[in-house]
Amino acid sequence: MNFWIFMLVMNLLIPLTMIIFGYVYDKRPPKKPKSKFAYSGYRTPMSMKNEETWEYAQRFFGKLWFRSGIVLGVISIIPLLFFMGKDKDTVGFAGMIICCVQLVVMLLPVIPTELALRRRFDRYGNRKDK
Repeated sequence: MNFWIFMLVMNLLIPLTMIIFGYVYDKRPPKKPKSKFAYSGYRTPMSMKNEETWEYAQRFFGKLWFRSGIVLGVISIIPLLFFMGKDKDTVGFAGMIICCVQLVVMLLPVIPTELALRRRFDRYGNRKDK
């Protein structure tokens, strides 16, 4: 049972990270996209074109990560409940599968963020006219 609790806690680390950083990026996005010392934030060539694209990308990505983290946290607990009381190998394998799925879900918000940036800004980072 102790290993099951350990695996539950470990499987909640990625969703909690997404929730915390998603909230931070949405409410207080990192500043200065082109700074050599600004290593945090949603950093892609399109998001770093200028301050406006940077701000938009941070907020958009932050909202997606926050919402995805909440859903992922709930969804990560449910399958692990079916393995309560099983041996360590079974619980460990289930935890590994859950973690791999979490990593994929963690990266998926990049796609809608990039699409939203391209809908709103041209390739030079200028806002498109509506």
